Amino acid sequence: MDPTEQFLNFLTVEKGLSSNTLEAYRRDIGKFSVFLKKNNKKFVNFKRADILAFIDQMRNDGNQPATIARNIAALRGLCRFMLMEGIIKEDPIENLLTPKGWKRVPRIIGTDEVSSLINKPRGKKLSLRDRAILEIIYSSGLRASEVVTLKASDVNFEAGFITVTGKGSKQRVVPIHEHALNTINRYIEELRPQLLKNRESPYLFLAKGGKPMTRQRLWQLIKAYAAGFSIKISPHTLRHCFASHLLDGGADLRALQKMLGHTDITTTQIYTKVTPERLKKVHKNYHPRG
Repeated sequence: MDPTEQFLNFLTVEKGLSSNTLEAYRRDIGKFSVFLKKNNKKFVNFKRADILAFIDQMRNDGNQPATIARNIAALRGLCRFMLMEGIIKEDPIENLLTPKGWKRVPRIIGTDEVSSLINKPRGKKLSLRDRAILEIIYSSGLRASEVVTLKASDVNFEAGFITVTGKGSKQRVVPIHEHALNTINRYIEELRPQLLKNRESPYLFLAKGGKPMTRQRLWQLIKAYAAGFSIKISPHTLRHCFASHLLDGGADLRALQKMLGHTDITTTQIYTKVTPERLKKVHKNYHPRG
């Protein structure tokens, strides 16, 4: 078995990562493998210089900083695994720093634009489902993969919470707004039974035929509803809006970290760079001469 497959098996068995995350690792490591072959290098014999050359090529090819950083993270994990298994004797990526400039500030839309987007689905059979999806992402900051794997039983209407299964199969409990709950309840009562057609499914959001929605379909429908907006909007854009708008309202960073399911708070801190309006509000409220 080649080192990549060994590493992916390790991530599956020992780390419990989702199939989507594993596929991302496979894809990113595969890019590096192709790069090595083009340069007549063997996979297990690559050096630090090869990794740096690969990063330079990605930058020259116009890849976004976040994409490059993700590839580095995949290679870092692979190298640590190969070192642990004795496949290599030295870690070629050890202490390789990711430039601070590679952390991109998420682009967001304002609250009025979010409301406009949520109100877009109307007049079609699946409009109620689509609106419920937009509501739940913005209300609770879910990832696309978390939306499509959400089960109907995960929604606690009485308590106003949803149980979300995130990366690494870790569960978290997230509050959900009353507006979103009302829309979801209408979807469950009025449309979901029509999609099921007397069949059963644990999943909350269904496609035609009663099958679970896919991540790809979720991206497509949001892209369609977001046509004509000031920026390109994806499911993750609404997640960014959720985080940024909460911070604007004075939310605690630690609480936001838990709601987003971030393991490291430094990941959450990127949202503090998004809104100068919040800095003005803090200055005005707390400075003696504000």
